[in-house]
Formats: sequence, C-alpha cells, structure tokens
Amino acid sequence: MHCPFCNADKESLKVIDSRTCEGGRAIRRRRECLHCSKRFTTYERIEENVKVTVIKRDGRRLPWDRQRILSGLERACFKRPVAESELIRIADEVEDEIFKNFDREVPTGTVGQLVADKLRRVDQVAYVRFASVYRQFKTLEELVEEAQAVIAAKRFEDPPGQGKLFIEPAAVPRSNGPVRTKRGEA
Repeated sequence: MHCPFCNADKESLKVIDSRTCEGGRAIRRRRECLHCSKRFTTYERIEENVKVTVIKRDGRRLPWDRQRILSGLERACFKRPVAESELIRIADEVEDEIFKNFDREVPTGTVGQLVADKLRRVDQVAYVRFASVYRQFKTLEELVEEAQAVIAAKRFEDPPGQGKLFIEPAAVPRSNGPVRTKRGEA
C-alpha cells in the first residue's frame, strides 16, 4: 500500500481511525501519510471465493459488481434529496438478498427488481427514473402509467409510525337548545 498523494510506502502511513462498515463485512480505515500529512480512506474486505455471476438480458455473463448498483442508484437520485447513506443501505440490502438466495447466477432482471422495490420506498421520482431505464419503456404512455401507479400506491401507504386500529366515526352536530317540533312542543 502506498500514499495516493506522494506515493510513500506503507511504513509512512498511520492509521487514525478504524470502524466496521457494509454490515460488518468490511473495515474502513482512515489513514494519514507522515510524509505529506494528507489523509485518505481505505477499505479492507474479505474476498469471497464464490462469486455470483449476473446474466444480462443479451445472455452475457458478468461477475457481480456492487459498484454497478451504486452507480445506477446515483444516476436515478441525481439532484434528489436522497442521502448517500440511503443508497449504500439499498445496495447492501440488495447484495445480501442476492447472496442469500442465489448460489452462482442471478438474472439482471431480479437484481433490477430488488433495487426498484427498495428505491420506490425512498424516493418516487428516483424510482420512476430508475424504472424507465430498467424496464425499458417503449412509449410515453408506459412511463405515464408507471408514474400513475406510483402516485396511486403512495395514497395507500401508511403514514410514518403506527396506523390507527379503529377509525373514529364522523361526529354528529348537536344543537344548542331544545329540539322543537312542528307544533312547538319540546
């Protein structure tokens, strides 16, 4: 390992901070170069022997690349109020599900669907952007239908926190005085 700024060797690097990340599967280390005094971050990950292969729509097979999910999420969330930590969380959750449910190969459609489902709960505009690429809409009507489906689904989602078990009936308005009938009886 060398300093990315001055190319100093490992003996000139000092670890300032270490913490786990990516759900405990990696260690993030903050380092400082003793030669140039610049700081940088490194990640240590356990290399997994069994890698998942992604089967593309055209039949090509590519090795699993978590960075492709993150770059797709970043493009979909461009200029949207979505924190980078949310994108990393989505990528982590998708990766965990894929590795739990698939041994060797996974279709790209499955990966895209998992990402889309998780992104839909975070930001609806980013979801429509992502879906427009992932689902390859052929017409404007298909895109509009998907956007309308997102709007309709939003209406039925529970508000944050727990929903009400019973809905209060509308209150019947009461009059202030005695009720009079036609003949003036009270």
